[in-house]
Amino acid sequence: MARQKSLPSAPEASGHLADKTLIIDNGAHTLKAGLATHLDDTPPNLDSCHIIPNVIARSQRDKRTYIGPEYSDCLDFGELAYRRPVEKGFIVHWEAEKAVWERSFLHKDDAVVKCDPEETSLILTEAPNAPVALQRNADEMVFEEFGFAGYYRTIAPTLNAYAPSPFPSTATSVSGVPLECLLIIDVGHSHTTVTPLHHGRPFQHAIKRLEIGGKTLTNQMKLLISRTFDVHREDHIVSEIKEDVCFVSQDFNADLERVWRGGRYDPRAVDASLLVDYVLPDYETIKRGYARPHDPAVKLRDIMLGIGTEGGRREHVLTIANERFVVPELLFSPADIGMRQAGLAGMVLQSIDALPAGFRQAYLANILVVGGTSKLPGFVQRLESELRSLVDVDEVVRVARAEEPAKNVWLGGAGMAKSADLMRSLIVTRQEYAEHGDGWARRVFAGKARR
Repeated sequence: MARQKSLPSAPEASGHLADKTLIIDNGAHTLKAGLATHLDDTPPNLDSCHIIPNVIARSQRDKRTYIGPEYSDCLDFGELAYRRPVEKGFIVHWEAEKAVWERSFLHKDDAVVKCDPEETSLILTEAPNAPVALQRNADEMVFEEFGFAGYYRTIAPTLNAYAPSPFPSTATSVSGVPLECLLIIDVGHSHTTVTPLHHGRPFQHAIKRLEIGGKTLTNQMKLLISRTFDVHREDHIVSEIKEDVCFVSQDFNADLERVWRGGRYDPRAVDASLLVDYVLPDYETIKRGYARPHDPAVKLRDIMLGIGTEGGRREHVLTIANERFVVPELLFSPADIGMRQAGLAGMVLQSIDALPAGFRQAYLANILVVGGTSKLPGFVQRLESELRSLVDVDEVVRVARAEEPAKNVWLGGAGMAKSADLMRSLIVTRQEYAEHGDGWARRVFAGKARR
């Protein structure tokens, strides 16, 4: 919890709107942050959004501690110890988050996004259905520790309604005006959420959460690879392997048969086209691992000894087979690891079925996928295929992925910040917070209190 102290002096008058707005999509794996202003009509630019590692990492090799953006300066990602401020989608370690924010936004020399909190408004995202105690901690940190001029806290999926629509038939919306009907599937680091939005407002009772995200997939990949090569302490390397070689299968059983290693009396041969060789980094000559086509004729033991490699360079190589598609399959079949939850397609229909019947077609035809994990090849096609198999043939199903899935929430927030009238109706100023308290601010953010 934030330290109790008085609010910054000379608070802004009620209704005053700062010239600049800092938008922070506070994800568990990375922060997506950048500034926007309502003083010009220039459309928000994705180049203004910066992706910052939301982590404090301690290296066991060079004994350095890397905070937030410093993580990219690390030269050896082997055996790092991680402390993440966000767990299960919620900020639970504010001292760690405070350190990441200060290094990212307030550092005098090389802050990624430089701002003066007393002259800046803040839009901060959170996961749906956050506990009240954690919301209170966030509000206290924003006003009492950092002293932002104004503040709006909202669940991340809602901001997607203010970003440009990925559907070509949808008319371009005016800045600050949300799309009418949108079903957001946010495949994040900690979990996956399904959120139906109507004019930018969520149907709370229809929000569904799948406890599988990028972190779950990385952990499963570690488990499978460690059967032949121990990578239990190599989170960063395994995450890169997942990003580089994994894909979502369009026919899981058929692909599994193609990589099945037949026994002594089984004549089936492995389809080498599905296998890849992944060269692990050594952080001396190979700074980042990479994949290359599998060559059955190459002996991995010889490569490890530098025999037959360029310049006699020793390489540690992993052959990745069914792990490439078995791991992402968890999003569509959580029962594979014993989870009693429906897969992603089933969860989408559970969310839609919780809405009035008249909304069903509108949401089936406007499904937007965001989140870094949704970049897996074949993800959108598999989801759309499964949904079509579960609904009537006369119902239209459209699934689209945002142009930049990881930054789309920030882009929507920047679009919201372009509308001065909308921001004045949403922002809670320091003076209002000082006069009415944190309970009133939470009711305003939830739409339950009038200003």
